[in-house]
Amino acid sequence: MASTTSAKNNHDALKKIHLTNPIHFLAVGFGSGLISPAPGTWGTLAGLIVGAILLQWCPLPYFLLLIMVAFLLGCYLCAKTAKDMQVHDHGAIVWDEIVAIWLVLAALPELSLIWYIVAFVLFRLFDILKPMPIRYFDRKLHTGFGIMFDDLLAALYAILVITLCHWFI
Repeated sequence: MASTTSAKNNHDALKKIHLTNPIHFLAVGFGSGLISPAPGTWGTLAGLIVGAILLQWCPLPYFLLLIMVAFLLGCYLCAKTAKDMQVHDHGAIVWDEIVAIWLVLAALPELSLIWYIVAFVLFRLFDILKPMPIRYFDRKLHTGFGIMFDDLLAALYAILVITLCHWFI
């Protein structure tokens, strides 16, 4: 019975998303967060594709500035969408995954398919497993900043592993 109630609540929350609303459209990753199952994975994939394209045309300092602006904007987008959905950090909200994977892409030793795959896999691993202190902040911060921050930490874990791998290779 609990899973049926949970599924109904999830469905009810999704009904409150309007892709014509630019805030919702961005928060759900251009619609990628509405793909089931694993909306976070789909959002990360959308972010990886957009980020890889941006990195081909945008010098790294400007890309880093874009990430900072997207993070700050994301605090608002995620908070507003979560409020509209009446669910904190609903799985469909994937702007946090998008911005976080951009940060991982910015730290890659080279822009190549293999490093994109490594970035994707490591980020998803840390985002799903939520090793400490990610899990702590995920549970304690119930704001738009909190929605964004735990993914930022997962990105930093992925960057650390990528840096170590590159260093040893």
